[in-house]
Amino acid sequence: MALKDKKTKITFHNGILTIGGTIIEVVYEDSHIFFDFGSEYNPKAPVQPENLQDLLDENLVPYLDNMFDPSIPLKGYESKENKFKNTAVFLSHMHLDHSKIVNYLNPEVPLYTLEGTKSLLNTLNINNDFLFPLYENKGKNTRDIIGVKENEVIEIGKIKVKVMPVDHDAYGACGLLIETPDLVISYTGDIRLHGYRKEDTLRFCKESENCDVLLIEGVSVSFQEFDDDISEKEITNEPELIEKINEIVKENPNKQITFNYYISNIERILNIIKSNPRKVVLDAYYSYVLKEATGYESYYYSLDNKEYGLNEDLRINFEDLLNDEGDFFWQLDTLAIKYMDQLKEGGIYIHSNATPLGDFDPAYLPFIESFGRRNIKFERVSCSGHAHPMDLIKIINLIKPKLLVPIHSYRPEKLYNENGDVLLPEKKQTI
Repeated sequence: MALKDKKTKITFHNGILTIGGTIIEVVYEDSHIFFDFGSEYNPKAPVQPENLQDLLDENLVPYLDNMFDPSIPLKGYESKENKFKNTAVFLSHMHLDHSKIVNYLNPEVPLYTLEGTKSLLNTLNINNDFLFPLYENKGKNTRDIIGVKENEVIEIGKIKVKVMPVDHDAYGACGLLIETPDLVISYTGDIRLHGYRKEDTLRFCKESENCDVLLIEGVSVSFQEFDDDISEKEITNEPELIEKINEIVKENPNKQITFNYYISNIERILNIIKSNPRKVVLDAYYSYVLKEATGYESYYYSLDNKEYGLNEDLRINFEDLLNDEGDFFWQLDTLAIKYMDQLKEGGIYIHSNATPLGDFDPAYLPFIESFGRRNIKFERVSCSGHAHPMDLIKIINLIKPKLLVPIHSYRPEKLYNENGDVLLPEKKQTI
């Protein structure tokens, strides 16, 4: 096996046989790094965790010696003596299952991610309700984050980490190419080949070629077989998704059409705005996030009475949207949903990878049914942020790792390695 007689150690603290909460540690001598720093999410839980104590007690987050903010009072957990000289955490992207607990991280530990992810996290958390909050606010909502440039190499003791952009449906997503004196480890983060940054994924694969260990996400094989016709369940790539949305809009010229999307999918909403036959109007918070990420100023409406520094000339009166039957393509987010009974009957709502995300969430079916009661057609127009099953195999074959370690999946055993071994790690296992 690739790790035989190596000084480098890899520990799988979390994210095994789950989709979410990936926390993996790489150790070499007196230095160690972690990636990522999110928490598991169980939408069926009767009570959702509100703090670090809850997360630890519910086993949604592992206790990590000296890694959490020491000012947070915890019962039943105590760190051992810190034996490491160098410590750092890296984030692959901003999705909450990879980032939600960063504010619980020890403030002395540096946190690295691509500049795009840093910007997005700070922006999304402006209302202090995206991440779990800092225990002591001290005038800011988000802990310090070090933004790095694409393909920049960070050295943590003798561990080198190259932060490389990859294709995913979260703005600023990256994979990590990790080198120690005796091992090369590639971590995909969440990755795909069918979005707007396919070439970035291919470059990541080329740089990772023949690595000792490949840690790869396996979300799609949790739900699909290799011979499944993907097009029967969802749209297969991002350009086709835009075409489908535009087709619905053009075929329904005199109907009210609303939509929602996941807030970090910046490239998707930009393409929706630029190509849609109607005037696209976003919730003010989403418009703010888009502006901060890209500089683009969209039309918007405001229901939360908060100041985001948006251009008043682009504000659309919400009453005009409620009464619209053909001029606008407007976002029906959480605040606007409260006005469901004022939407035009016979209209259309397009759900594009927004929350609730799918059947696994108990809120999903009631959400769909709420539109039916108003005689509004529910259209699911989605495209996965994760590589299709055969694309996962293509990525593995391009990289040709000596050891394949599938993670972030309910069925990691589905993935195989034609060029080496496969390890299905257990939670808390060290190799």
